[in-house]
Amino acid sequence: MARNRRDGPYRGDPYTRRAREQGYAARSVFKLDEIDRRFRLVRRGARVLDLGCAPGSWSRYLAGRGARVVGVDLKEVDPFPGTFLHGGIEDLPAEALREALGGPADLVVSDMAPATTGARDADHFRQVELARLALARAVELLVPGGAFVVKVFDGADAPALVAEVRARFAAVRRARPKAVRKVSREFFVVATGFGRGD
Repeated sequence: MARNRRDGPYRGDPYTRRAREQGYAARSVFKLDEIDRRFRLVRRGARVLDLGCAPGSWSRYLAGRGARVVGVDLKEVDPFPGTFLHGGIEDLPAEALREALGGPADLVVSDMAPATTGARDADHFRQVELARLALARAVELLVPGGAFVVKVFDGADAPALVAEVRARFAAVRRARPKAVRKVSREFFVVATGFGRGD
């Protein structure tokens, strides 16, 4: 019989409990909260593009901080605290995203991950490709000086991806928020100062 997450190993997870108590769909909101508090990325009135936004917790956090949020995902998110565009990030034209934002983005965030298979290397390579797609969108849409946050599964291709980000931004840091599960290989690349890279 399938086990509900509430009855499984996540039942006692404090981040899962806090997310439920605060009305968020996913515990991942606390990863973004820690990154934002540490790097001061979100400001009131900022235009923010949330790539792979389902189930919507990051977008809701961003909107709660006063940002104008545009979310993109293959899965519908309803209700959505901003403008939601249904589709793959590689399929939507940059012009459509810019129009939805009302101008260039101040911040692009991506918590995208593939449906994992358990094959660590294959999952890593697929996730890094998603991170590269997010970087390409950020390069197309960010205002000069803008910021970018992207999830990465650590592995053989991660250093090359970080170097690609570093070539475009003035400051690039790796962050592993406390809400990341201990068994996870994920970390976040936090990049600021778009257009001022190496």
